[in-house]
Amino acid sequence: MKKIIIISTLGTLLFACSGTGNKESTPDASAENKAASGNPSYDPKRGEGKFTKVDVGEHLNAAMADAGKKVYDVKCSACHKLTNEKLVGPGWAGVTTRREPVWIMNFVTNTDEMITKDPEAQAQLEICLVRMPNQNLSDDDARSLLEFMRKNDGVQ
Repeated sequence: MKKIIIISTLGTLLFACSGTGNKESTPDASAENKAASGNPSYDPKRGEGKFTKVDVGEHLNAAMADAGKKVYDVKCSACHKLTNEKLVGPGWAGVTTRREPVWIMNFVTNTDEMITKDPEAQAQLEICLVRMPNQNLSDDDARSLLEFMRKNDGVQ
């Protein structure tokens, strides 16, 4: 009897985690998303969102980075490590060297649209298998988080 309960529970967890109820995780929807991201008006360096330009100085803004650390601790650390290691989501090491600041700002403030349209975000979803939830970050929190990411990547 215990074996049946365990197998049933595992089956339920696998089904729930597979995203089979989520239209966007089906192969057909993924193909549609990739086709949509081929839209010539979509800029993969900027992403999808309200930010068109983000000015980051050559040097780190320490106060913003400290505020960003607090945001990370509360909203991000459960899924992201500061190393290359994947937890639930990808590790953050080097993210500011791989992505433009405007892309990062648009992704953390407009997660759903970015995952729908951006091929790089879709590729991460295929690796991580879990959609990043919208954290409802304010613009100031998102900018502080970006500065913390820069600090994590060695900007001084």
